[in-house]
Amino acid sequence: MNKSFIKFLIDFGPLVIFFYFYYDSGKDLKIAIPPFIVATLLALAIMWVLEKTIPKVPLLSGILITFFGGLTIYFDNPVFIYIKPTIINILFGLALIFGKYFTKEPVLKKLMGKSIALTEEGWEVLNKRWVYFFFGLALLNEIVWRTQSEEFWVNFKVWGLLPITFIFTAFQIGLINKYKINE
Repeated sequence: MNKSFIKFLIDFGPLVIFFYFYYDSGKDLKIAIPPFIVATLLALAIMWVLEKTIPKVPLLSGILITFFGGLTIYFDNPVFIYIKPTIINILFGLALIFGKYFTKEPVLKKLMGKSIALTEEGWEVLNKRWVYFFFGLALLNEIVWRTQSEEFWVNFKVWGLLPITFIFTAFQIGLINKYKINE
């Protein structure tokens, strides 16, 4: 099978399974979460078999999906799955803030420095923007799940947060071009 197709299935397969069970069950999170957890763990296992490694972000996401999904099922309370994106975004924001103290450089530079050559100032500005972005997403998730229906929140997680992230990323191109180091 094509490796990029397998990567696509690993990344989006669990989400498709979640949507299928959510809408097939009449919009019941208790029915949709267990197959979502299983599909996520299976995707991580496949990633391990194919790559002999699991990147940190999918691993953290898989752990949090399993943990908060499990809490949602155990306590029969959807608030746990609702706050998962908030917690993930806060953790990412904090990692970008405090990671610099451990790595002595912006975390984004550590992660992306081989693919993008920026000045130190460029990395600082880009890192700061992503910190604000992650905290903004956390706040937005809190507003949406607290003020909208469950179905709206479920759809917002995919059809709202994903495009917002793509758009934000696209808006960073100007900054990247401004601070790019010509090699």
